[in-house]
Amino acid sequence: MRRSPETISGKRRSATALAAALAALLASLPGCNAVGPDFQSPPAPDAAHFTPEKTASPGSGQRFAEGRDIPADWWTLYRSRPLDALVREALDHNPSIESSEAAIRIAYFNAEAQKGGFSPQVFLNANESQNLQSNNRALGEINKSLFNQFYPSPYNLATGQASPSPATTNPNAPYGLFLKQLTVSYTPDIWGLNRRSVESLEAQTEQAVFQMEAARLALTSNVVVAAIQEASIRGQIDATKTIITILKESLEILNRQYSFGSIAKADVIAQEAALAQAEQTLPPLEKQLAIQRDLLTALVGRFSFEEVEQKFELTKLKLPTSVPVSVPSLLVEQRPDIRAAEANLHAATAAVGVARASRLPNITLSANLGASALHAAQLFAPGTGLYSLAANAAQPIFDGMTLLNRERSTVAALEQADAQYRSTVINAFQNVTDSLRSLQSDAKAVDTARKAEDAAKRSLDIVRMQLKYGQVSQIAVLNAQRVFLNTSLSRVQAEATRLADTAALFMALGGGWWNRAAGVPSGL
Repeated sequence: MRRSPETISGKRRSATALAAALAALLASLPGCNAVGPDFQSPPAPDAAHFTPEKTASPGSGQRFAEGRDIPADWWTLYRSRPLDALVREALDHNPSIESSEAAIRIAYFNAEAQKGGFSPQVFLNANESQNLQSNNRALGEINKSLFNQFYPSPYNLATGQASPSPATTNPNAPYGLFLKQLTVSYTPDIWGLNRRSVESLEAQTEQAVFQMEAARLALTSNVVVAAIQEASIRGQIDATKTIITILKESLEILNRQYSFGSIAKADVIAQEAALAQAEQTLPPLEKQLAIQRDLLTALVGRFSFEEVEQKFELTKLKLPTSVPVSVPSLLVEQRPDIRAAEANLHAATAAVGVARASRLPNITLSANLGASALHAAQLFAPGTGLYSLAANAAQPIFDGMTLLNRERSTVAALEQADAQYRSTVINAFQNVTDSLRSLQSDAKAVDTARKAEDAAKRSLDIVRMQLKYGQVSQIAVLNAQRVFLNTSLSRVQAEATRLADTAALFMALGGGWWNRAAGVPSGL
């Protein structure tokens, strides 16, 4: 009897509804508490100051603002628009940031994929075949046996009896077999194996997020320090050119005095040697400047032939006068490397639970619902339905201590992650303390360098005046010139070091990423 389309559609809806009910039933099975240790964030060090004593402000135009929060765009405190533009370009185009964002997406989607284990897995199988039995009796029996092996008699939902295998009146006539089957399987998360796996993967996602923040902080710090270094090299070149100009003027005076017979030729030659020695220092400085420009170009994500337009000079970089210094107990929340180490510790803790749950009994439930017929039109006719329900329980008995040793390995990895976390915190406090002490010393070094340069300049001016009237020896002239050059270079380097150490302090304190309007970027 030919079934109407309405009847066939109703059968299909009934089968789908039954499969959905089974899936919902399997998903509703309760799970026990997850085995393994529960993660707890390590407590912050109980410290009132980063140094044994209360840190004093460095002075000389700079002070520490203790307890004050760090701005997200801390580099703007240098009040240099070219520097601000360069940092923002680096954040937008540096490939390392794009790589870190992709790493976040990888970790995130791995965690999302693992969450699929909380739901039943439903698959639709469809098999259609055309068969032809040989009229050879022996081969026919073999084909029948193979047919029964791969296509067993379905269980008739209407009669409760197994349906007979397909038979044909003509053993040599072709026949078809059509099978539509819905398979539902579910593994209850009794011991929390899947929950611990998801927990570990989500912790790895969090770790990737903070690794990206660390990459952003390192990039911005590298750009700022590279710009300061360029300004320092330009300052040293300018100071060298200044002394070269002075040396040339002194040489002209000595040449005139020699032409009048007032001095010996040796004095002129000594001045020429001093001039050549000063000029000799220029090419290495110019080489350093070119290499520094290449570094800045690479940091912003450009090729070497696309040199950045910005140029930096010390006089156009303002020293941040008020430097925020956060509370020591907040450092573990602000440093991205510490947060990444904490996330790694979390992932290692969850991994212990995964390994421990793998050693416990595991249950898998499954259900099949479908229909089979010799003709496609008969798939939803009475007597063609089939179903099966199954449950499987497995418990490792002997595996050569494989699972036990894997658990021991995760415990050792947890101990390693804990030690790495503590080491990261200790290094972070050291970084901040070193930067604070460096700025205190830098202030004194800048003051001393400026005084030394000023004194050397006044001494050189006096010597040059005396040189015009022949009232000073050539040795005194050379000494004054050399001292002025050295003090000028020292002053430039001291000012640049102070600017760079200020950037190092901002980096050591975490860089203020938590104050960005968008919060922690997900990279998704």
